[in-house]
Amino acid sequence: MDNRSVTLSLTNPTKDTMPHNKQAVGTNFDIQKILSSLYNTFEAVNRIADKITVGMVEADARAMAMDVLQQMGMDRIWHPALVRFGANTLKKFNQVSESNPVLRQNDIFFVDLGVVWDGHEGDAGATFVVGDDADMRACSEACKVIYDEVEAHWRNTHCSGKALYDYAEQVANAHGWRLNVEIRGHRVSDFPHAIYRAGDLGDLDEVPEVGLWILEIQIAHPSKPFGAFYEDLLVD
Repeated sequence: MDNRSVTLSLTNPTKDTMPHNKQAVGTNFDIQKILSSLYNTFEAVNRIADKITVGMVEADARAMAMDVLQQMGMDRIWHPALVRFGANTLKKFNQVSESNPVLRQNDIFFVDLGVVWDGHEGDAGATFVVGDDADMRACSEACKVIYDEVEAHWRNTHCSGKALYDYAEQVANAHGWRLNVEIRGHRVSDFPHAIYRAGDLGDLDEVPEVGLWILEIQIAHPSKPFGAFYEDLLVD
């Protein structure tokens, strides 16, 4: 994740516009702070992944993730820190992990963090593999490839969020993987973004504004019980 610099002109919410403008921002919104938050969150994802080792249980990895975020000086989390091992990589964000699996010698896991830094929301997620399982490595790599192709399509076409996820499903199928169509991206902004009532990126009929929307890609192996996840901010 590179630290990026962009300029952005967006509408601040008012009493009249907040319920209707899905791309409104608060008076404290600063695009450079959003980018900095994203950079910090990716840094945290990688630090946490580096500390996850074979034999660790999923619950301990989540607790460790919170310790890392505290040490890095976060303001707070804005969604629970997720670490998913093995078959739990198929779970949606709002689904509870099955049991408390141990990371095996050949295994796959992802880290998904939503963190507030300097009053702005960062959201990042990536998948990692331990050992030498070829299918797991292919799944992790394919998820990032699919993400990159879908992001490039948005940059090249400036299509709506809804059209973008229609395209994502086509890309995943073309690569031989199943897209989790219920994972459809979301807003970020100055905290809390929820006051803007934006809904999912995949349901947005408008062109997503730069620096406000997280593109999420979650795929599943076509026949084996694991998947992969990657998310990043749409920045043109």
